[in-house]
Order: sequence, then C-alpha cells, then structure tokens
Amino acid sequence: MNNEQNENLQKLIDKIKDVDTCMMTTADDDGSLRSRPMRNMQIKDDGIIWFFTGYESAKSHELKNDSHVNLSYADPSNNLYVSVSGRASISRDKAKIDELWNPAMKAWFPEGKDDPNVGLIKVTIDKAEYWDSPNSAVVHLYGVVKAAITGEPAHPGENKKINL
Repeated sequence: MNNEQNENLQKLIDKIKDVDTCMMTTADDDGSLRSRPMRNMQIKDDGIIWFFTGYESAKSHELKNDSHVNLSYADPSNNLYVSVSGRASISRDKAKIDELWNPAMKAWFPEGKDDPNVGLIKVTIDKAEYWDSPNSAVVHLYGVVKAAITGEPAHPGENKKINL
C-alpha cells in the first residue's frame, strides 16, 4: 500500500471507528441483496473489520457462496455517511474470539465465548466512499441558500472514493 492509500485508509478508519453499527449487505443464493445491522467489534489499521456472527447463520452461508459485502455506516448527527466494499470470510479462530469477546455478546451466544455457534466475520476493505457534510445545519442551510441565489451548485461537504 502506498502512502496515499495508507493516508486514505487511516482517514476512513477515523470516520467509522466511533460508529458502532453498520448495515452489512450480502448476496443471497438467487443474487438478491440482504442487509442486516451488525456491530463493529474491531477496526484494524490494516483495513480489517471484525464482527461476531452465528457460525451457522444465513449470512455465513451467503458469505461462503459469495464473499463480497458492503458495509453502510451512518452518523446523521454529524452528517457522515460511509459505504465500504470488501471481501468477507467466516472464522472460528478461538484466540480472536477471546480477544474480541464482550460480555454483552451473551445475549446472542448464551453459552458465552465457548458457544458452539460463535463465529467471526473478517472483512477486508477493498474500496470505500464517504460523504462528510458540515456539522452545522446553519452552515449547510447557508450553502443551499447561497446556491439558490447564485445559481452555483451547493457544496455540502466532502465526498471521496478510496481504492485500497
């Protein structure tokens, strides 16, 4: 990874690291897309994002057939929206499960981290796009009003595509 790609990746990680939940989209057997909320457990500096999952879940089956995923992050209070495309794999790595385990996970895995259905999804980021608008509604409104008066397009904030 070159310096620019590394800087872009770090900027992306900074944007999504505090957004606890994303929508993960996978492809079903018939090609239709399915999305469900997933809680980030870890985002690593190398572009790896970890999630807990039921190892025998429908999404695990879908990922074994097609590893492409999209992760959609939204933080409306800060006008931040991020779309991440990557490849996912399913794991039962005991050391990683121990590292990431959180007592709140018992709600999904009643037997704790030794539950036979505990699994992990590892997503490696391929590319991403984000929209980061000004925080202030007044600033955003000013931009829209200015655009309407001057006839120039509004510039609501930063939009960038990142390829890794």
